Amino acid sequence: MKGLSWAAASVLLVTVAQLLMKWGMAQIPLLPLNLIAPGLVAYYGLPLLALAGGILAYALSMLCWFYALLYLPLSTAYPLISISYALVYFAAVLLPWFNETATFFKTFGVAFILFGVWLINGKHSGK
Repeated sequence: MKGLSWAAASVLLVTVAQLLMKWGMAQIPLLPLNLIAPGLVAYYGLPLLALAGGILAYALSMLCWFYALLYLPLSTAYPLISISYALVYFAAVLLPWFNETATFFKTFGVAFILFGVWLINGKHSGK
């Protein structure tokens, strides 16, 4: 149970990291290097904070992943990362500031990912 808790924390943190970095990058225009100045930090403070939060969430996710690997076999743990793909997809569709659309095929693909995780880690898999 300990390993699954660490894996779940890692999955949630990597999901938050993706969402924060996507939102932050969508708020900041691409600028040539010669136009980047310290004043931009004040103007784009919140998006830069979101980017920093995303990077921090990734680092914490990695730390949680290390602990998950201590307690779980790799063949059990690694497929669990795929759950973050589904979480990011659903969050991007449901949260209005991402303005992403759900389609049948995308949703069907995500369902296949989740079905695969279930096939690999379900009780029927010979554990």
